[in-house]
Amino acid sequence: MEAIILQILNGLDKGSAYALIALGLTLIFGTLGVVNFAHGALFMIGAFCAVTLSRILTLSHTVIDETRTDFLGNPLKVDVPYVHDIFGVATGDAIIDWAVPLSILFAIPVMIGIGIIMERGLIKHFYKRPHADQILVTFGLAIVLQEIIKYYFGANPIPTPAPDAFKGSFDFGQALGFDPNLIIYPYWRIVYFAFAIVIIGAVFAFLQFTTFGMVVRAGMADRETVQLLGINIDRRFTLMFGMAAAVAGLAGVMYTPINSPNYHMGMDFLVLSFVVVVVGGMGSLPGAVLAGFLLGVLESFASMREVLAVLPGLNQIIIYLVAIVILLTRPRGLMGRKGVMEE
Repeated sequence: MEAIILQILNGLDKGSAYALIALGLTLIFGTLGVVNFAHGALFMIGAFCAVTLSRILTLSHTVIDETRTDFLGNPLKVDVPYVHDIFGVATGDAIIDWAVPLSILFAIPVMIGIGIIMERGLIKHFYKRPHADQILVTFGLAIVLQEIIKYYFGANPIPTPAPDAFKGSFDFGQALGFDPNLIIYPYWRIVYFAFAIVIIGAVFAFLQFTTFGMVVRAGMADRETVQLLGINIDRRFTLMFGMAAAVAGLAGVMYTPINSPNYHMGMDFLVLSFVVVVVGGMGSLPGAVLAGFLLGVLESFASMREVLAVLPGLNQIIIYLVAIVILLTRPRGLMGRKGVMEE
């Protein structure tokens, strides 16, 4: 039982990343009809927003500390972060420690701006082009963005730790009545899952209960009619592209303590997330979220040693096997709409 619970927790952790990226992919496809293969790169850029803010907060200058000496007896030169000068030592250290959560505030405007620039500068020219053209141009854009990150940040992963308050693990087993130390799970992974639920809930609430969201949903259903009512639906769809970019970016920001950012992390998640979108149903937001968590849990169970002993490598292909089975039985995916990508 404890092994099952642990694998479910691992699956929800992976599924959170899949669901967030797939949600952004589906927002773009549902509003603009664009298959955006650069979406994984937006996840990567979000992660490097956290890296960038961490580096900014640790910028320092050298001062001479008269109270400390080196081995020759000379006053010691020490690096003092500028945030210590501005906020004081205690507050400055706290700000540096909480760099990853604070990166959310930094990443939101950056990602919305990048999303709008991408849509206005490139994507809008491919609205009426075949999906194959959209895939090729956005995949090429993803490679360009990946190489830019590699040029400025290097090829090696960059450790970006979680705040000290969330280091360590929670004893799930003891909380559920099992023996202590049977089900140990890192605090930050629990935080990531909770964060994903909040973001997913916020996106659905925005689309469901705000006037802007209702107009967007109407535009997704019947773009021409909304335009005839005098509403500039194109502008709203551009903002939705920015919002989808922000969702992917925030997923990347909060994932940095789990997986150290590197230039190819976007590609690692892109293909899997696109499979999640197809399994959930192209254009279906609930389907993308459901498929994300479902496939995350299945991949986690396929990674168990007992399973790999019988079927080596199953964890590498389980998502694709499930996708094949679902698409053979339900060609539109779990919650796909009629007519989407069927012309």
